[in-house]
Amino acid sequence: MRKHFEFLANQTISGGMSRREFMGRTAALGLGAVAANSLLGSVAQAAGPIKGGTAKFGIGGGQSTDSLDPALSLNQMTFMVQRTWAETLLDVNPDGTLDMRLAESYDSSDDAKTWSFKIRKDVTFHNGKTVTPEDVKQTLLRHSDKDSKSGALGVMRNISGVKVDGDSVVVELTNANADLPYLMSDFHLMIQPNGGRDDPAAAIGTNAYKLVEAEPGVRFAFERNPDYWDSSRGHFDAIEMMVINDDTARNAALQSGQLHIVNKISPKVAGLLSRAPGLSIKRVAGRGHYVFVMMCDREPFHTKELRNALKYAIDRKDMVDKILRGYGTVGNDFPINSAYPFFDESIPQREYDPEKAASLYKASGHDGSPIVLRVSDSAFPGAVDAAQLYMESAKAAGIPLEIKREPSDGYWSNVWNKQPFCASYWEGRTVQDQMYSTAYVSSADWNDTHFYNDHFDELLIQAKGELDQSKRKKLYSEMAYLVRDEGGLICPMFNDFIEGVSDKIGGWEKNGVFQLMNGLAPVKCWMAS
Repeated sequence: MRKHFEFLANQTISGGMSRREFMGRTAALGLGAVAANSLLGSVAQAAGPIKGGTAKFGIGGGQSTDSLDPALSLNQMTFMVQRTWAETLLDVNPDGTLDMRLAESYDSSDDAKTWSFKIRKDVTFHNGKTVTPEDVKQTLLRHSDKDSKSGALGVMRNISGVKVDGDSVVVELTNANADLPYLMSDFHLMIQPNGGRDDPAAAIGTNAYKLVEAEPGVRFAFERNPDYWDSSRGHFDAIEMMVINDDTARNAALQSGQLHIVNKISPKVAGLLSRAPGLSIKRVAGRGHYVFVMMCDREPFHTKELRNALKYAIDRKDMVDKILRGYGTVGNDFPINSAYPFFDESIPQREYDPEKAASLYKASGHDGSPIVLRVSDSAFPGAVDAAQLYMESAKAAGIPLEIKREPSDGYWSNVWNKQPFCASYWEGRTVQDQMYSTAYVSSADWNDTHFYNDHFDELLIQAKGELDQSKRKKLYSEMAYLVRDEGGLICPMFNDFIEGVSDKIGGWEKNGVFQLMNGLAPVKCWMAS
């Protein structure tokens, strides 16, 4: 009987039978609707990619001020949009290996200070222009310019020169960096015509889809690029991405079938949604972390005693249990976990200690006025509830924490990296160098804790060029201690990526680099039924 059901499913997938007819035939043979849908999906998965259909995504994390310039991408929505219309030189596979995209190969000098990337031939931009090494050169120069506002500037400042050599682009570094190919996967470094200098927000890229409609904060629409160079990607005819920052509305649209894929499933409803027919909850551990950030150079956080008082005043385990509900792990006030290759597991875990927090608070000399923590639902799922838990645990230490709830729209442009104490979220980066260079080195534009430490900066330069892995691990360990004990990061938890996917979608794979298959769900998935 099973083989007969599979035969009917294959007939449906191949177009020999309508979906309605399949459901009717299987029901007559005693197979329920849920089981029939599951069978159809599994057979479609086994059959491989299917072309056609319109995929509808619901994304939490967008706002009306979002830009189409890859340099300015700073939230989940802009990340997904850029990943759908544009590509980088290299990408990172789920197993951590590198995937050649617009670069077909690379090599380096023995001292890791000179790198050469051979650029793939016969790739065209959406405007019909052939991609050249000069386009790549100008892209790298635009993002490495000292006056650039690029989110990748922190990892690009080490570049001293870029030149074209035949089919290759040669990158010269001031200091050695063994991880440069991984840094080239940064999602800001999308290759654009003339590097994006003419019109950085034109959304002209090389990926499987062309952007045809853009309403920041509302909706983005794409159509398949018929000239895409990689036949293994780009299976949908069209894609729609809706900005839905309200968790309840986003989940309801998934359950009703209005959406096929959503991000940011709240842990508190993940179990319930997993029992809903016609969809599944996907989870994968990664580098993402939910945080509260204090600016070290702004009062009252300019004293190390107050910063550490606030770190000891948070109950990490309680927060992981109540906010993540098992979908994550406890953090330790530095942005690295076991997903990174040079993680130091011997660093002692910081525990909730209200007595020590109270002692440090007293030593800080704070005047007792409310310490305002700004939060929003868009910061991370459960951010407001997490802040309330934090306020209660801090109260036991005599620390007057006050929660100020901010609007979701505009949170990332008006609050984050502007207000001295707020909730935030990092999806992590591929390697430690990239994470630290993006947000903790003194010169980084996205140094949201205003952590300025010369010794840390020196250690980072050493770690970049250290080819002995044991020595490199020790350098990164020392840097972790500096961030943990001197900096303004409160990192209570590392989250799993939890996403909702309709059974009509095929091709899903686990990828813990970033959300939604490292942003590749639009280009790698297909309509299975």
